[in-house]
Amino acid sequence: MTDNAYIIDVTTDNFASVVERSMQVPVLVDFWAPWCEPCKTLLPIVEKLAAEYQGRFLLAKVNIDEQQALASQFGVRSVPTVKLVRDGRIADEFSGALPESQVRAFIDKHMEQPADRFLAAAEQAWESGDAAQAEALLRQVMAEVPNDHRAQLMLAELRAVTGNTDEAAQLLASLPADLALSPQAEALRARLTFAAAAAGAPEIETLQQALTTNPKDSQARHQLAARLVLAGDLEGALQQLLELLRRDRSWGDDAGRRGMLQIFELLGGQGELVNRYRRLMFTAMH
Repeated sequence: MTDNAYIIDVTTDNFASVVERSMQVPVLVDFWAPWCEPCKTLLPIVEKLAAEYQGRFLLAKVNIDEQQALASQFGVRSVPTVKLVRDGRIADEFSGALPESQVRAFIDKHMEQPADRFLAAAEQAWESGDAAQAEALLRQVMAEVPNDHRAQLMLAELRAVTGNTDEAAQLLASLPADLALSPQAEALRARLTFAAAAAGAPEIETLQQALTTNPKDSQARHQLAARLVLAGDLEGALQQLLELLRRDRSWGDDAGRRGMLQIFELLGGQGELVNRYRRLMFTAMH
């Protein structure tokens, strides 16, 4: 047994209590063996980090020679194997002796970060309709935890929804590469494109009347699609862009097809609506 309060030697007798601890903090379960050379490299690293993190995660060591039933239960075929348990379930894992920097990164992505509670409160305020409170919380995170850019991305979304698309675009443009290329950022970028297309455009009913009078009015059709996106009618927007693609593909440098692709991004790139309109788009292009 170890003298460190943050490191536990796991047996079948105490394993249930270790899993219970995962409801409070992540539990790093390290399957090792005395004869395993890579284990002798990894074990001091995870023990060092357990001491350094002071209880923000628990290290649970499993000697597979002595605890074969646990190794079998977890499907361990080689050592070292590390499984991270969170809320009673395996959340992540890796095999082999990783360097300290990679082990630290592996642990950190499952730790509660300083900004997490503020971001959760901001999201709750936003969902309840208090955009001002959400913005205040997000700006507080940006000031106090400047390296956590999740607040910046969330604020960009909030500003886009509340109509300040210029600031949203500025916030989006200054994101670090990892977040700038995330699906969330790509979807927001697509939304801002439609917001720009709708800027100064007539209202939906006016555009619909214009198309009834002149179905060949490509600009009105594109503006209508943009208005529909901002109104939340993505299927209606897809239908208008598909019609634009069919009638006038050259208009706006293939704006019909590009707009459909952007809506697919807004929808997460999957689902019945995406699949159906992707097929219709390909048919219209050939």
